[in-house]
Amino acid sequence: MDLFTLDNLITLLLLTMLQAVLGFDNLLYISLESKRAPADMQAKVRKWGIAIAIVLRIVLLFVLTNLIKFFQDPLFGLQLVDKLEFEFNLHAVIVLLGGIFIIYTATKEIMHMMAIEEHANGDRNSRSAVTVIIWIVLMNLVFSFDSILSAIALTDNFIVMACAIVISGALMIFMADHVSDFLQKNRMYEVLGLFILFVVGIMLISEGGHLAHMKVLGTEVTPMTKATFYFVIVVLACCDVVQTRYQRKLLREKKAMLAQNSHS
Repeated sequence: MDLFTLDNLITLLLLTMLQAVLGFDNLLYISLESKRAPADMQAKVRKWGIAIAIVLRIVLLFVLTNLIKFFQDPLFGLQLVDKLEFEFNLHAVIVLLGGIFIIYTATKEIMHMMAIEEHANGDRNSRSAVTVIIWIVLMNLVFSFDSILSAIALTDNFIVMACAIVISGALMIFMADHVSDFLQKNRMYEVLGLFILFVVGIMLISEGGHLAHMKVLGTEVTPMTKATFYFVIVVLACCDVVQTRYQRKLLREKKAMLAQNSHS
């Protein structure tokens, strides 16, 4: 099948845009995780992590297109009257574990930020460059499931899907440095980024629960939509901006009051 037909080019454009939109949460994780590596290796870690993940994404795409039924076949299930019901498959397990790990990582980093004495003793959470690359690659694969399944739903042309993965990966390599530099220059936004990462974990857990047909107390677990996810991000960002400006206003008022008291 010719790649350069109009239909394939339009599909390639749509898939690239889809990969870029769905990759925002992944990009944020990469930027935060790369900070655990030695300072002089962080840029290389981001580039190598994404590059290796691109290759493995294409491998995963090939596996999913040929063995998608294997990932969706039930592994085991449980039903406890009306208390709890689920039927796990491999896809659900991977997504759930990814969500749990991200929530754990975000929570640990937030607690680490609040522990002043730990900052005084240096960063205890630093890792080797190789370890950080491994984590970036693994989480990249977890994040890639939804985008790959969405791509399979749009086209059955493996070359088109692979090209979209490569193009979106190149964009991620370009954007990762900019996001990381922004967080480095604006340290106050690290907390916002970690809470967004926390929401990402919740989104993955809800998606995993939905894939497992999970019901808790008779209520079916429904996945958090991307629209809801981005709405929450906007609300968190607005709250952060308002909070920052209000703190600056209070500091100015406090300085003005101190100056007035010193002159009186």
